[in-house]
Amino acid sequence: MINFFSENNFELEDNAAYEKWLQQVIISEEKKEGDINYIFCDDEYLHEINVKYLNHDDYTDIISFDNAVGTILHGDIFISTERVAENAEKFQVTFQDELKRVIAHGLLHFCGYKDKTDDEAQLMREKEDEKIKMFHVEQ
Repeated sequence: MINFFSENNFELEDNAAYEKWLQQVIISEEKKEGDINYIFCDDEYLHEINVKYLNHDDYTDIISFDNAVGTILHGDIFISTERVAENAEKFQVTFQDELKRVIAHGLLHFCGYKDKTDDEAQLMREKEDEKIKMFHVEQ
């Protein structure tokens, strides 16, 4: 089950459309849907998580906690909507497009994709682009 929560009053425009899209992404990666929680928050909330659980004293747009069991995806994905808005402006894309990229990014981590090296980051970006295009498919 895919759930959407908010710690900062943010709401997706259409939860059902996002849920269907993410289910398609999971299937396209030959994985199964478990319990996946998206938690939208502000910079400070995510910064506290980054410091407390990852020992990183910096701001980020997303933190994912992967609890997958085999091919069944489980986990929590925290997204700073403030950071998404800043990055959208920085990269000259819409907030919605940047949000889709970050939402896909978290799920792709659960599917086993990493982004620490240049090669991994390039593959991750290609996968993000591929999955974002799936959102536009008639559902």
